[in-house]
Amino acid sequence: MPANPPANMPRVTPIVCYDDPAAALDWLAKSFGFETRLSIPGPDGGIVHAEIQLADGVVMVGPTSAADASDHVPAEWHSPKSLDGSVTQSLYVYVDDVDAHYALARRAGATIRSEPEDRFYGDRIYVASDPEGHQWTFAQHVRDVPPEDMHPPA
Repeated sequence: MPANPPANMPRVTPIVCYDDPAAALDWLAKSFGFETRLSIPGPDGGIVHAEIQLADGVVMVGPTSAADASDHVPAEWHSPKSLDGSVTQSLYVYVDDVDAHYALARRAGATIRSEPEDRFYGDRIYVASDPEGHQWTFAQHVRDVPPEDMHPPA
């Protein structure tokens, strides 16, 4: 019996969809430091599925599409770009040095939504959007805070 989940896959894996997955893979590598670990071309030469990795984290990348009767595409997949920029999700990614990561993302042209700041729950974070509007939160755990001491600012 095969392993479930398969080897090298976390039990929970986010999927983000792009109008141009190939361009997204290049941008995510340059701006956020992800590495493409799998890229499957479709019959038209475009990417039908890809996986990117940062340390032990994996994100699946796919193309936007409309549902079709063949059941190959069971649902519509959209980029936030096609939804007037509405944020439909945010990925929370731990990195080893959030300030250095922020500097890389800023130099690479990421849209910075919030500057690095220490949060009440012990993480230092910043938020950025990629060119199609997906929101990414990058964090570094900088101090342990017991749950009973986690109080958001008023």
